[in-house]
Order: sequence, then structure tokens, then C-alpha cells
Amino acid sequence: MTTFDDRKDSFERKFAHDEELRFKAMARRNKRLGLWVAGLLGQSGEEAEAYAKTVVLADFKAAGDEDVLEKVHADLEAAGKGTSPAEIRRKMDELLATAIEDIQAGR
Repeated sequence: MTTFDDRKDSFERKFAHDEELRFKAMARRNKRLGLWVAGLLGQSGEEAEAYAKTVVLADFKAAGDEDVLEKVHADLEAAGKGTSPAEIRRKMDELLATAIEDIQAGR
């Protein structure tokens, strides 16, 4: 039974590690998305960083990406910046790929 226990423990460690990396990649993606949106809103510096934090925190409202997408889209609409949900989704996908690459590269 030791072999099976070792194998089970190994799978559990891998799952925990993969989930930690996924969480880090999503948080990194959300921060970069927030900085991108802040730029569209004409924000920079500390103001842009503060806005990016609100985007990261928005992800904790519900499971999935919809809470972040809705927040960003609503903020852009309120500012009169016509950015479609599809365009935001493409940017989210692009930023997630970049975040994963950075994490895998140890950056």
C-alpha cells in the first residue's frame, strides 16, 4: 500500500502546486488587465496601480472571469470608452498567456 499512498500524495502535491500557479497567473493577469484599462481611462502611476488592485479584488466576488470582465467593461462604459466585452476577453486571454510564460520563466 505504500506505493499507492506515495502516488496519491504525489498527485495531491502536484494538484496543490498547479492550483497555486493558476492563482498566481490569474492574479498577475488581472493586475495587468487593470493597468491596461487604467491606461485607457487616462490613469497612470499610483492611480493606475490603485485601479489595478480593484480589478484583482473584483475576481474574488465569484468564481470565473465574469466578475472581472463585468467590472472592467462597466468602468470603461462609464468613462465613455467603447470597448466590447469580446475585445476585453481577448486582452484577458493575451495577458493570461503572458502571465503563464512569465511564471514558467521564473519572472
